[in-house]
Amino acid sequence: MPNHEEKANNITLYPISTSNFNPSRNKGIFLSFVSLILLGILPIISNSRPIELDALNFAFYLSFWELICSLPLLIIEMSHSDSGLFQKSLEKKVRNKTLIVMGITGIIFSISTFFYVFSFEKVGTVSAVIAIQTYPLFSILWEFLFFNKKKQPKEIIFTLIMIFGIYYLATGGTWLITGFSPWFLVVLIVPFLWSVAHVTIKNTLDKSPITPIQVTFFRVLISSIILFISSSLVNGLETVFNGFLNNEFQFFGFFMGLVYYLELINWFFAVKHVKVSVASSITTPTPMITMILAFFLLREAIEPFQIIAMIIIFVSLYGLLWSGFRIQKQLKIQSLTTPP
Repeated sequence: MPNHEEKANNITLYPISTSNFNPSRNKGIFLSFVSLILLGILPIISNSRPIELDALNFAFYLSFWELICSLPLLIIEMSHSDSGLFQKSLEKKVRNKTLIVMGITGIIFSISTFFYVFSFEKVGTVSAVIAIQTYPLFSILWEFLFFNKKKQPKEIIFTLIMIFGIYYLATGGTWLITGFSPWFLVVLIVPFLWSVAHVTIKNTLDKSPITPIQVTFFRVLISSIILFISSSLVNGLETVFNGFLNNEFQFFGFFMGLVYYLELINWFFAVKHVKVSVASSITTPTPMITMILAFFLLREAIEPFQIIAMIIIFVSLYGLLWSGFRIQKQLKIQSLTTPP
């Protein structure tokens, strides 16, 4: 499901034509705020669904409707240009390699979609959405292990602050290990899987001409297939098909799928207009939107420890963004001052 650190990294991996394109900062900021609202709404939709609709079937239905929602833009793109994986001049080896990577990441995202829905159900809307913001924590780990990217002291400090915030949230504000909820580990599976997916696609898609629309389509296509098979095996094929005949089930599946697809596409266009760091800083307060909506729409109580944990994690996220910006600025200065 949606995560902007993941998509922030991925946007550079999915080249799109920039001919005759004039970036607009105001438009980029506006689209980033749209993403903020859409991301804040998703957990509310998930936990508003009928109690009879279990997480696995719901994950399949929302992925199915997301797939349907992705078709119009895909058809329009294919009818207007010979782009992405459908370029006639594209080497077969590159196309096949990209399709394999999309298949692997599609499987990963199908699993994360289920746990995304399941975690909100078990942990609660507010705590889960705060915990999912920890994606950078896993990204830092994988970058260190696989790419040997050493982190600066500032990044390490803000990472430690984030870990303290997550532990505080997981223990219900008690700091005691006895207060640790095992369901909280389920939530952390989501950002963990997102980070694994990013590492998986990073090197392959750097040189791939696949477009954002195609990336989204293949991702939800594979996810839908995997989740359909899983739902059929666990709940029975008859139950899955009967769910399609339930208007209430399909309303929430369609609503969730539509909002999530719109958020994905909106984000890709937002970061065409502004830097990823700018868009990410705008979408960081997503838990605040969810918290407000959960209080008024779901009548979910907001605990003081959740607010404190959210502030701690916000500080660490903005600190990591600031550290990254400083490092990029220093590298740019060094490249300009270093003789060829």
